[in-house]
Amino acid sequence: MELRQFRYFVVVAEELNFTRAADRLNMTQPPLSRQIQQIEEDVGLPLFERGVRPMRLTEAGRIFYTHARRLVDEADEVAQLTRRLAQLAERIVIGFVPSTLYGALPAVIRAFREAAPKIEVSLIEMFTVEQLGALKGARIDVGFGRVRFDDPQVIREVLTDEPLIAALPEGHRLTAGAAPVDLAALAQETLIIYPSTPRPSFADQQLSAFRDQALEPRAIHEVRELQTALGLVAAQVGVTLVPRSVEGLRPHGVEYRALSKAGASSPIIMSRRLQDNTPSTTLLCEIARDLFTRHAQSA
Repeated sequence: MELRQFRYFVVVAEELNFTRAADRLNMTQPPLSRQIQQIEEDVGLPLFERGVRPMRLTEAGRIFYTHARRLVDEADEVAQLTRRLAQLAERIVIGFVPSTLYGALPAVIRAFREAAPKIEVSLIEMFTVEQLGALKGARIDVGFGRVRFDDPQVIREVLTDEPLIAALPEGHRLTAGAAPVDLAALAQETLIIYPSTPRPSFADQQLSAFRDQALEPRAIHEVRELQTALGLVAAQVGVTLVPRSVEGLRPHGVEYRALSKAGASSPIIMSRRLQDNTPSTTLLCEIARDLFTRHAQSA
């Protein structure tokens, strides 16, 4: 006996009228009557007293109704549970390095939430090298980082390549006027780099900017995060290089200047698993490509 037949019987037993039951089930009366007859044949007993008005359940019918009602209710609960589990499965987890939040990434997340309001978005701050393991271990679905790496299981896309700018203490000799500063002049200062661990990281991009011009900073001070680096700049401990989008963050005691020579830059790289073609990941990547392109054009 099929679940739909139990449903038919329950509705007829509750209505005690084939016409009303058929309307409630959105079907015609003849096939409903045949289904009830089939159930009675399978059971081997009459379940309704048809020669009386109104129609009544037999004793066997009342017992059958109790069990049929429970089966239908349990089936409905399973269906609701399945729908809830499906909603929980509609989730995307994004890994990001903090400096990406000063560019287009917040707009990407807002646009994705608007385009897919039923998909839960989780955000996890993690270094780029941590994102690689998290992607391969399915702990995140998409990563936004700054360090290039190669892995056959991961697809990487450079969304933008941000110029680096200098963050200097307020009133520093290099802040006189609005002219760009030279890396050679910055090399005479203590260079504050971040993060100190894990490596490789943005710290290596800062150092490469100098070494690409055969320069070596006079002294290097390593810290764990951007905010600490800017705090030390404000305290006149040294100078640091930051992506241009960080210029919107203006802590007291810090001034920004462009670099006099182009070429020093830091990419924002979007990474995802090779075989991940789920609709949510595909949509997020499409939105990211579009908004990062617009952001770069308007910068």
